[in-house]
Amino acid sequence: MNDLAIRIEHVSKQYRLGAIGGGTLKGDIQSFIARRRGEEDPNSKIGSDSAYHKNEKFLALDDVSFDVKKGEIVGIIGHNGAGKSTLLKLLSRVTAPTSGRIGINGRIASMLEVGTGFHPELTGRENVYMNGAILGMTKAEISAKFDEIVKFAEMEKFIDTPVKRYSSGMYVKLAFAVAAHLDSEIMVMDEVLAVGDMKFQDKCLGKMSDVSNQEGRTVLYVSHNMSTIKRLCNRCIVLDRGKVVFDGDVNDAVNIYLQNGKVEKKTFYSFENTEHKDYYLRQIKMLSNEVLNTKDCVFKIGEKIKCKLKCHSDCEESGVRLRVEIINKSDVVTGILFSDVLPTFSKNETLDVNFEIDTSQFMNGNYHAQFVLFKINNYGITETIDFIKGAMAFDIFSPTNEDNMEWFPQYGGASRLKDLSVTGINKYENR
Repeated sequence: MNDLAIRIEHVSKQYRLGAIGGGTLKGDIQSFIARRRGEEDPNSKIGSDSAYHKNEKFLALDDVSFDVKKGEIVGIIGHNGAGKSTLLKLLSRVTAPTSGRIGINGRIASMLEVGTGFHPELTGRENVYMNGAILGMTKAEISAKFDEIVKFAEMEKFIDTPVKRYSSGMYVKLAFAVAAHLDSEIMVMDEVLAVGDMKFQDKCLGKMSDVSNQEGRTVLYVSHNMSTIKRLCNRCIVLDRGKVVFDGDVNDAVNIYLQNGKVEKKTFYSFENTEHKDYYLRQIKMLSNEVLNTKDCVFKIGEKIKCKLKCHSDCEESGVRLRVEIINKSDVVTGILFSDVLPTFSKNETLDVNFEIDTSQFMNGNYHAQFVLFKINNYGITETIDFIKGAMAFDIFSPTNEDNMEWFPQYGGASRLKDLSVTGINKYENR
């Protein structure tokens, strides 16, 4: 294994759904008594009877095997639930495999989520030294790299501030700088760069390329941004439902990923059985979306796309807005639209939000959209209420030959389109 950085042999990771307690002794006792009496668990999640199956076994990874050579930059892609983060946690020794063997040749610096490995009560300076010590470096070795780390992270003014006061972007800047500059042979990155600003993301991608090409370090990079995968990686692994379905050329891997995640064009989308992330607030839930003015979801440039989004609120909520993110066929967000603040939602209320999307700024192509309900809290921070990934799909074309141009993904990016036009709100009786 002298020329290998990582060897993974027939690795599986199995979880038992619902096996972990509710988080408090009181809650666990209440759940235990309810089960003994044959009553409903008072601490179960809403909809748990149909959406969650307690004690059911779930294979997050299923017989995964591959090798990574020293100095390779390997992308790992796959849709939500494919097993990407589980794999990186196994490599970082956050958890152990159920079966199989993992061989690692060198020290690993991991960024699995914002603030990984940071102690919130310690300052940025203290966390740099603590992370270096975890990697086995001496204080003198860390001090030699310290100024370079701080300069790269652009944190000169805040390095002696407790990191609990950092924004998510500041966390990422310092965490990446530590991982990139301290002496680790393997870097493991899981999507966290998406939190940083575009300038810093570009800086990080350049640094990851440098540490591989110039320093011979190995990089494993997970991302849903196919442009960065194509730019950075020289090999790509596609995971689907815990299995490796492809391992090889980056362009071929991206094409497989995009085909697997293609959103079907139709005029009605039900979200009631859609999987949702636990960290979304979800006091308001998006139930369905209907595209009203089409039979085939094909629109001419300049034509309006008229939609009816059905929502249900579990409580009174004000200040809510809708964000629609337009995504091209290469899975790159090419435009973002916002609604004005929606009317106040009442408790146990179901309503339709009718809105229009102006396509006059679109290029020819195939698109899909994801919907986000959000609000800005008192601290100016965006809070996601509900999120739907495959909310709709549609095609845009030009009726004239001279305008028949397509927006190629290598030139793609995010742009602010005309804001959503909410044309009506239909409320239903409380129930």
